[in-house]
Amino acid sequence: MQWFKKCRLRPLEEADLEKVLKWRNSDRIRKAMFTDRIIAMDEHRAWFERLNKEKNAICMIFELQGRPVGVVNIVQIDNRNHKCSWGFYLGEVALPRGAGTMMGYLALEYIFETLGMHKLCAEVLAYNALSVRFHKKLGFVEESHFKKHVLKNGSYEDVIAMALFREIWVKFKNQLKKYVLAVWDNYERNNNFK
Repeated sequence: MQWFKKCRLRPLEEADLEKVLKWRNSDRIRKAMFTDRIIAMDEHRAWFERLNKEKNAICMIFELQGRPVGVVNIVQIDNRNHKCSWGFYLGEVALPRGAGTMMGYLALEYIFETLGMHKLCAEVLAYNALSVRFHKKLGFVEESHFKKHVLKNGSYEDVIAMALFREIWVKFKNQLKKYVLAVWDNYERNNNFK
């Protein structure tokens, strides 16, 4: 069976809220977020209700082998200019190597091919070198470096603005897909998974 039959993005549902809030409030995830305070369930539910009414934001759950393991937020959807921004994270930690790239590939495919976007924007805390490298691996280019842009833990932190354009995605997607397929094949071989 192909990896894409074992991985999918689907809309966030109310039944996901407790799990997503647990992920979002974990130290590991909050460290990479601009807003890093603990979020209460009533605030989380209010966000979900607003999300269901908005037309410029979509929240998706990444499932691996039928199990929710991550979140992709597509925000600031601008259909006039065909651009949007994203944020994402893997909530679970015991995942096969390449799971984040699988999630990224599916999200990019959705953003560029289903939503028809021309440009995808991202802002990453400069100290989050792992996320900066991940974005570059997906084909993003750095557009700006904002100095002392976000207040976190009493200090102003730099933020790197990055972008991926449709034409780069079109050139790069087959290479990325081959990488994801190779990672998944290796995972299946090493885990005797059918």
